[in-house]
Amino acid sequence: MTTFTRRNLIAAVGFATSAMIAPIGAFADSGDPITLVVPYGGGGLIDGLVREIGDMMSEDLGQPVIVENKPGSNGIIGATYAAAAKPDGQTYFIGATGPLSLNVMLREGLTYDLDSFEPVGTMMSGPLTVTIPASIEANTLEELKAYAIELGQPLRYATLGPGSVTHLFGKVLQDKLGVEMVDVAYADNPSAVVDLIGGLNDLNFSTPISLVKYQQAGDVKMLAISSPERHEKFPDLPTTTELGYPELVSSFWFGLLAPKGTPQNEIVRVSAALQNAMQDEAIQTKMNNVGMTPEVGGVDAMQAQLDWDKDFWGSVIKENNITLE
Repeated sequence: MTTFTRRNLIAAVGFATSAMIAPIGAFADSGDPITLVVPYGGGGLIDGLVREIGDMMSEDLGQPVIVENKPGSNGIIGATYAAAAKPDGQTYFIGATGPLSLNVMLREGLTYDLDSFEPVGTMMSGPLTVTIPASIEANTLEELKAYAIELGQPLRYATLGPGSVTHLFGKVLQDKLGVEMVDVAYADNPSAVVDLIGGLNDLNFSTPISLVKYQQAGDVKMLAISSPERHEKFPDLPTTTELGYPELVSSFWFGLLAPKGTPQNEIVRVSAALQNAMQDEAIQTKMNNVGMTPEVGGVDAMQAQLDWDKDFWGSVIKENNITLE
């Protein structure tokens, strides 16, 4: 399945599921709080969005929805905690590409895998960009390819560490452009951007919102965005599909999952509340304003995303023989 097909599939499933949302009031609420486990520290962009979504879900469900931050080890601490939680419908996990899909495919010895969770619903996704320093004379992916061939040495691309989405996306770009590239790991994206501007790296795959001020200042050039359609926040940024590379459509995602064995009636009830919250115009506007794409979908849409990850990222991992301790 290609990435483009994945987006269409998830969107279609999400639409069909949202059309069948059961009235929240059809279920008796317990009044006990529901906990959303976030595998990141408090105060960040994702944490803030999740808290707003949780507040809206609380109004629908008629019971408190609280956020519990469990950061550390690239999401492993949070995922381990949520997978081991009692499956009583009171604990849910804010899963994401790295903490869930990539970790279980890259690391042996984890106490959880994809089967440790039940899909509940999708929340949002974030596209990547193909960005270069302004000093490189290229304005399209084809011109970047020509530059790399003329350069005669590997392009250096920044990552957020081995096995991260940025690391794997670079492997896909290298394959599709047919040029040699070498990854350079950074502890955080700001450091990577500093080196990009300084010409120490040739490529960066950050989200557009984190790079737009540097492009406006003339320090970097965003050549493409890895989404199937142009983002409404960045209408002038062409997509990888437009530039002839539909295989480079990719993103990182966030969604809601429950510990394996959670009662299906609770999953249906919470999924409906999530989808209602995700259809709120204010929530969608906030997501778009920070460069995220709202994803409205239920159980089937979340499962479709997990299946796509296994197919697409699993192939990249296998073809490049990537494993992590």
